[in-house]
Amino acid sequence: MTPSAFPNFRPFELDVGEARIAGVIGGEGPPVLLLHGYPETSLAWRHIAPVLAQYHTVVATDLRGYGDSVGPVGASPEAYSKRVMAQDQIAVMAHLGFKRFAVVGHDRGARVGYRMALDAPHAVSCFTSLTVIPTADMWRKADRAFGLAAYHWFLLAQPYDMPERLIGADPDFFLEVTLQRMALSPSAYADALEPYAQAFRKAEVRHAMCQDYRAGASIDLTHDQVDLSDGRKLRCPVLVLWPEHNAPAVPPLDTWRPWVGAPVFGRPLPGCGHLLPEEAPDAVLADLVPFLSDAGA
Repeated sequence: MTPSAFPNFRPFELDVGEARIAGVIGGEGPPVLLLHGYPETSLAWRHIAPVLAQYHTVVATDLRGYGDSVGPVGASPEAYSKRVMAQDQIAVMAHLGFKRFAVVGHDRGARVGYRMALDAPHAVSCFTSLTVIPTADMWRKADRAFGLAAYHWFLLAQPYDMPERLIGADPDFFLEVTLQRMALSPSAYADALEPYAQAFRKAEVRHAMCQDYRAGASIDLTHDQVDLSDGRKLRCPVLVLWPEHNAPAVPPLDTWRPWVGAPVFGRPLPGCGHLLPEEAPDAVLADLVPFLSDAGA
C-alpha cells in the first residue's frame, strides 16, 4: 500500500477470517469498491480513485495475498477461489458500514467482482469489468494466440510449487516482462514499478498469485459452469470496457450479454493496452462516472 498516492485517503487493515485485507478509503457519497488485477496492487487505481472520491466514498483494497494483504499459504487453491476472495471484500465493506455498493474490477479484480455480483446480488448495485470476460468463456476461447500472449494463465496454474520456484528465481525480471507484455505504454506504470516489485519480491505474494490462477483453472471454472447450467445471471447494470488494441474477434460486450439479466453497456478504448486504469484513466472515467450516476451508485 502506498497511501501517498491516494491524497486524503485513510489506510486500513482488517481481519476477515483466514485473510487480512489492506486498503484505503476516502471521499464521500455512495460507496464504490475498486479491485485491482495481476500482478498489481491497489496502487493501480492511483489515477482513478481520487477523481471518483469527488462523488463517492471510494474503497481500494489489495486482494487476498496480493500487496499488503495476507492470505493462507500452502492451502488448497479453493482458498483463492473468486467466491472466497469476494467474501473477503464483502466483509471489508460491511465492516466499513456498507451493505450495498458499486464494484469496479480490473483483470483478476473483475473476476472477483462478477463472482460477487452473482453470489451476493443484494450487495452489488452495479458492476464494471475492465479487460475481462467470464472465466468459462476465457477458457473456451483459449487458442494458440491466447496461450502465447497470456502464458501466465498456464504457468501459474501448474501444481505447487513448480511455478513458485521458477518465478522466484528472478522475480524482478519476471514482473517487468509481464507488465511490458500487458501494456501498450510502459511509461504508464513506470511510477508504480518499484512498489509492484516490492510486493512481488515476497514469496507469499507470488504463492498467492499462483493459487489465484490455480483456482481459475479449477474451482472458478466449475462455479461458472454451474451458473451457466442453472441460468444464473448478474442482476445489476454492467459496464464493460476493453482495449481496442488487439481486441478479440468477438467483442467482450457480446460475450457478457448472456451472463447479464440487466442493461449492459461498453466499448473499446483506443490507444491503450491491458492496464486500463493506468494507461487510460481519463477514458475509463469518462464512461465510469456517468455509469455509476445512472446506476444510482
